Amino acid sequence: MVMSSKEHPPSRIPLSVPSVGEGELENLRSCIETSWVSSAGPYVREFENRLAELAGTKNAVATASGTSALHLSLIVAGVKRDEEVLVSTLSFIAPANAVAYTGAVPVFVDADPKTWQMCPVLVEKFLREDCKIRNGDVFNKKSGRKISAILPVHILGGVVEMAPLLALAKEFNLPIIEDATEGLGAIYQGKPVGTIGEVGCYSFNGNKLITCGGGGMIVSDHSRWAKRARHLSTQAKSDPAEYIHDEIGFNYRLTNLQAALGCAQLDKFERYVLRKKEIASAYKSLCNEIDGLNFMPDPEWSESVFWLSAIAIDPHGFGMGSRSLLKKAGEQGIEMRPLWQPLHLSPAYKGSMMLGGSVAEDLFKKVLCVPSSVDLDNENLERVLTFIKESSQSK
Repeated sequence: MVMSSKEHPPSRIPLSVPSVGEGELENLRSCIETSWVSSAGPYVREFENRLAELAGTKNAVATASGTSALHLSLIVAGVKRDEEVLVSTLSFIAPANAVAYTGAVPVFVDADPKTWQMCPVLVEKFLREDCKIRNGDVFNKKSGRKISAILPVHILGGVVEMAPLLALAKEFNLPIIEDATEGLGAIYQGKPVGTIGEVGCYSFNGNKLITCGGGGMIVSDHSRWAKRARHLSTQAKSDPAEYIHDEIGFNYRLTNLQAALGCAQLDKFERYVLRKKEIASAYKSLCNEIDGLNFMPDPEWSESVFWLSAIAIDPHGFGMGSRSLLKKAGEQGIEMRPLWQPLHLSPAYKGSMMLGGSVAEDLFKKVLCVPSSVDLDNENLERVLTFIKESSQSK
């Protein structure tokens, strides 16, 4: 049985932490020795070029965060004040906030129970039954506001079913802005997520697959959009010497220090992806053995990168609910975390329009993310697996 933490406090197993080493240190030392520490410097361009190559896009624009990447992408895609954007409700709050930064309004879309991702069926029903076309634009019958974009969020390293959304976007002339901030390395029908719509966004926060300590990236084949995003990210400065700005811009550029970290991390990218998949496979096998546990979906038409492995817990079959297991895990030094509160339930977006909602709410109650660091060794992985297995015997 698992030893009581009062008898012998166990070492902590974090949920997801970065793996950094000599390569990162060497790159950072280079920045400091040459004084290239701010947003100018050779590593920024190298990081952009390598991300564009990895994603297979013509353009990549480095930003200060995944959120700033989303904000700029919405702007260059033409989203304006008092318009509406369809956004996944089962997500971290960043994409909804980015919509709000533009002055637009999010319309939240429930998750598909088969994927845990944005439900294309609800998007189609809304566009066909609850909207009207006027002068080639789509308007929400209830609010009267124009629908200006679709923003699916690829959560947990999984993949939104994009084909139906692409067809709808084409039919209704709506750009797709992919939030792939958790999905670097995931594949949909042979294409990297983030490259399927008009523009995609990645994040390099401390807990992501690769990290810059912070930072984000916009990728797109729309060279004009990418050029404007880059311009806006540098305060829209229009003259290389004079302080002349041709529109309102933002201080959204990645620093050379951060990009130096990112370049070193990219050297390990394939190894990191492989380890994430190995960890996910172990959790999936466990879930197949234990009543009341279901591993996160991995549809055959996609290739998840499993940024975070997650399990859904049925308290009737497992013997306890997700929050009880969460508390018990914490006592054993094992960090787990619930999914995000669905955004339509957030006080920050009280009163927002919601398409569906019950699936996201159910997943919020049942799902826990489990330790998934790329440096999680087999001994500690086995400790987590054993803990979950033995907890299932608690009735």
